[in-house]
Amino acid sequence: MRWLETRVPPPLAMLLCAAIGYMGSRWQPGGALQLPMPELLAGLVMVFGVVLNPLPKLAFRRVGTTVNPLRPAASSVLVTHGVYRYTRNPMYLGQATVLAGAMLYLQNLAALLAVPLFVLYINRWQIVPEERALSARLPEAYAAFRQRVRHWLQRGSGRYGAIWHFTAAE
Repeated sequence: MRWLETRVPPPLAMLLCAAIGYMGSRWQPGGALQLPMPELLAGLVMVFGVVLNPLPKLAFRRVGTTVNPLRPAASSVLVTHGVYRYTRNPMYLGQATVLAGAMLYLQNLAALLAVPLFVLYINRWQIVPEERALSARLPEAYAAFRQRVRHWLQRGSGRYGAIWHFTAAE
């Protein structure tokens, strides 16, 4: 199924997963979750995800490399500063977070399954080919970057303790 690699724009994949989550919440109404202040919780999670999306795009534009996820081989510069010190995929992390917020709003366990579905899809058909292209185009720099920073979120400690850690198998 290599033909599917980098074919579906990630925002569209997120929307398709949201639709699946929504349908799942309607087909499985018995999976209701009782969340305190669901609108506020969902809104905060979604805002965090929305904030994650423009930061990496600005960094890409500043260094003059492509933001287009459907053409990873067109990347000319490896961005390793800013939010990229903590995650190799901040745009996808932002999209997964927006999706998580939307599914939390539905307050249904079946809807929440859309988030791991999105992560699995993005890992296999978007991140793997992107990493293959970056490894071919910028082998030493990308190998060092992969060594330092995880797919999703880098574990770190700072003034307030450890940062949330979520990553796929490397």
